[in-house]
Amino acid sequence: MTESLPLSGFRIGVTAARKVDEQVALLERRGATVEWAPALSLDPNHVDDDQLRAATEEVLAKPVDMFLATTGIGMRTWLDAAERWGLLPALLERLGSAEILARGPKSVGALRRRGLRELWAPESECFEDVLEHLRGRSLEGLRILVQGHGQSLSMAAHALRRRGADVTTVTVYRVEPAKDLEPMFKLVDLVADRSLDAVTFTSAPAVAALMEAAGSTGRREDLVGAFQADVVAACVGPVTAAAFELWGVPTIYPDRSRLAAMVKQLETELPSRRSGLAIELADGQQLLLHGDDVLLDGSVVKLSPAPAAVLNALVANPGNVVSRPALLAMLPSGTAGSEHAVEMAVARLRAALGTRAVQTVVKRGYRLAVAP
Repeated sequence: MTESLPLSGFRIGVTAARKVDEQVALLERRGATVEWAPALSLDPNHVDDDQLRAATEEVLAKPVDMFLATTGIGMRTWLDAAERWGLLPALLERLGSAEILARGPKSVGALRRRGLRELWAPESECFEDVLEHLRGRSLEGLRILVQGHGQSLSMAAHALRRRGADVTTVTVYRVEPAKDLEPMFKLVDLVADRSLDAVTFTSAPAVAALMEAAGSTGRREDLVGAFQADVVAACVGPVTAAAFELWGVPTIYPDRSRLAAMVKQLETELPSRRSGLAIELADGQQLLLHGDDVLLDGSVVKLSPAPAAVLNALVANPGNVVSRPALLAMLPSGTAGSEHAVEMAVARLRAALGTRAVQTVVKRGYRLAVAP
């Protein structure tokens, strides 16, 4: 008898433009049927040389107190360009005299390659963790330089300015959308019609491009609803997943931000959803979800719509934090539109599953307490 492949019978959308052959091969070798719709161009990171040089000269014009490096490719591109212009020594001196914070290991690697040393970097790749690191510290009058990238950091810059900082953002490259948008429009319809089991995302701009395509075809609400209920949004890491929070879409992503790890996660996630999702909670209880039925250690648990919606969001991200805005977006229509409604739904869920089943993560949201 031929052994069934782990993703046999599943139809998965792929939005990547780069390394797409590798990703498609990983999925097809596991039995999946793949629908490819590149969200971005094959060479998405467009650099405006004149604009970048002008921004670099502005940086060199006066001292920098703090420098926030956000992407590895952005730092490498900027420093390589400065070398071509003969400005690299001056730029390294200017950045090296500042307090350097780096978002994630790729940024750290690009800095160290040129002899720059970060003072601090978060364990995650989330810019929010950098802002959290600076919380409570006086930024009044500091000149803060932010290395921007294809996705806007205007909200982060605004948050720093509100605290009195003089913020300069150097945008190294712009992200270009795919030239042929028809495959993306087709993907929107497939998701909205629930004809796919999952869609993979390897960058935050790809998420934004999909949402823009859905908006232009008038199907954004249908697409978001499908992701919230039936179609898995599989992301390569937390930075990509964070782009879905605005839309209230639950996501899954692996512990290590790697393509193979994302595909491996789908191997277990999709079959479990089809046969019923079983989760061991941190207190040793067994939680089973099959369709609309919820069982705790074999006993049926009755949930009203609001706590059921919260549970669905949390089990889609077991052990990971789901923000209050994301949970609020999942609540049924007619529920009071405030974070208090989320707190009430969480309280009712805890009453049904046990007080330790759902953990509060201060200033971030909630997570399902699962066994390690």
